[in-house]
Amino acid sequence: MVFGVSDVEDTVISPDALAEIQDPGERARKAGRAIDDHQAVVNELSRLRREALDEMVSQGMTQAQIAQVVGMTRARVGQLLSSGPRPERAMLGTGPLTVAVGGKFEAGKKEPYAVLSAEMLAAYEKLARLARGLGLNTEYEVVPPPGMVDLNRTNLIVMGSPRILPFVGQVLGADPNLGFGKSDDGLYLVNHQTGEEFRSPSDSGRSVDYGYIGRLPRPDGRGSFLYLAGIHAMGTLGTAHYLEDHLDELYREVKHRRFSLLVACTYDPAKRTVLKVDALTQVYRSEGVV
Repeated sequence: MVFGVSDVEDTVISPDALAEIQDPGERARKAGRAIDDHQAVVNELSRLRREALDEMVSQGMTQAQIAQVVGMTRARVGQLLSSGPRPERAMLGTGPLTVAVGGKFEAGKKEPYAVLSAEMLAAYEKLARLARGLGLNTEYEVVPPPGMVDLNRTNLIVMGSPRILPFVGQVLGADPNLGFGKSDDGLYLVNHQTGEEFRSPSDSGRSVDYGYIGRLPRPDGRGSFLYLAGIHAMGTLGTAHYLEDHLDELYREVKHRRFSLLVACTYDPAKRTVLKVDALTQVYRSEGVV
């Protein structure tokens, strides 16, 4: 999810090159695209500056001391600390987000479309509202069976269990701490460090499901993506709720590192709404920064 300024600059056409384009329509399109790319860099640099200022405050520095260190007025430091992109938005991405959601074919149709369950759509809407509050736009795509999703993209969030996204299930093998297992009774979650297995209580009639939240490496090795998945759809909805409620503290703990944790989602079985979500495991961090 993380990109550097140079990554964008390498792909942005220069003003001089834009001026040489004869077709005004093409010139306008490419100029607009360049503006969007540069704005993404400006937003990310502003977020990084805000994060650095926040870190200095947390170390006990006064705004006057910070102003002296960074070469600004105290008033400007105060303004920056109360505005600009919040540091924790980097948990989601650095620009417009794509949320890829695993879908299922409509039942009883000759030529069925891939559709989302109400719970999966609610999970997307929860993430979209969270992203909008952080100044990020989102769009979603439904991944039809057999769940072959392109993971080699920046600012990507993927939702859906390995049951409907089996390719992501293979990438989960890169997580040495947590993951999914499969038996004759269906999917379950497993803690590889302790050997514990977590089977969904909803399979036994209780209104509780379990979910996985983690940052996984892209197959091309050029970044990572955020992955949310429940054993069942209510668990996936629970992961979106947990992310909304704990985004800032989660970011402070893991920053840009790969990580994973399991959560337990208690829900209303009639309304199919989340009542509460609690961490089921500690937050595990992997060594790599991606």
